[in-house]
Amino acid sequence: MYHIMSAVVAQAADGATPAAGGEPSRTLFQYIREGGVIGAILIFISVVALTLIIMHLIQVRRASLVPVESATELQRLFRENDIQGAIRYCERGDSFLVRVFGSALVRCSRSPFGFMEIRTALEESGQREADRLSKTIEWIGLIAAVAPMLGLLGTTIGMIGAFNSIGQLEGAARSRELAGFMSLALVNTAEGLAVAIPCTAAFSMLRRRLDRMVADAGEVIENLAVYIENPAAGGAAGKPAGPRPTAVARPVTPVPMSPGSVAGMTPGVRPT
Repeated sequence: MYHIMSAVVAQAADGATPAAGGEPSRTLFQYIREGGVIGAILIFISVVALTLIIMHLIQVRRASLVPVESATELQRLFRENDIQGAIRYCERGDSFLVRVFGSALVRCSRSPFGFMEIRTALEESGQREADRLSKTIEWIGLIAAVAPMLGLLGTTIGMIGAFNSIGQLEGAARSRELAGFMSLALVNTAEGLAVAIPCTAAFSMLRRRLDRMVADAGEVIENLAVYIENPAAGGAAGKPAGPRPTAVARPVTPVPMSPGSVAGMTPGVRPT
């Protein structure tokens, strides 16, 4: 390892060009090259972290979690007691809303308790989908935790090389090797912190953003679940569609959710 680091330091030193005053003029790229193998790994994972952040921001949006058309169509199907049609519709969709309802409806349709456990099924299905959405954020958090440790590893390697150069070399050669290894140690430290600090901030902000969106989506799901739980509102509740009981004194006329309320992730109008 000492000989490898010596070669890296020597290669970086050869790339330096002397300035007018005799001092070597160093560019940012030359400083990055002095990070060696550990520095290259840190640069690679920083690119990965940036890619994950961009992917998460593109994929996890309010419009993609609870599309207006999906919420409107599911409400219509629930009001018409068409649970099988709702299941088929959820199988064709690919949003947070339809995946949650699709899994919950299939479970309740196969359960001996029917749709009496729709709330439990929706909660468990929603938790699974939320965990799936948070995988990207977890990778960002992992990079934020690993980056400073990689920087510390590079710092340790540079310090080992520096002490070896003190014991084995003398004169100008020792000074040159000592400066090279100290530069290696400090560059790795700086690169590790430069990757870890933004990733830590991004992890915290994206986690809060996802929790807020999932909570807002849960309000829309809860309002749609009313149509399944309450037969008078047009839901199935595990019973086949048929005439309404004559004991109901006043017919219930559910008001459809407006597209604006779903787009804003606010609860739709509950049936009265």
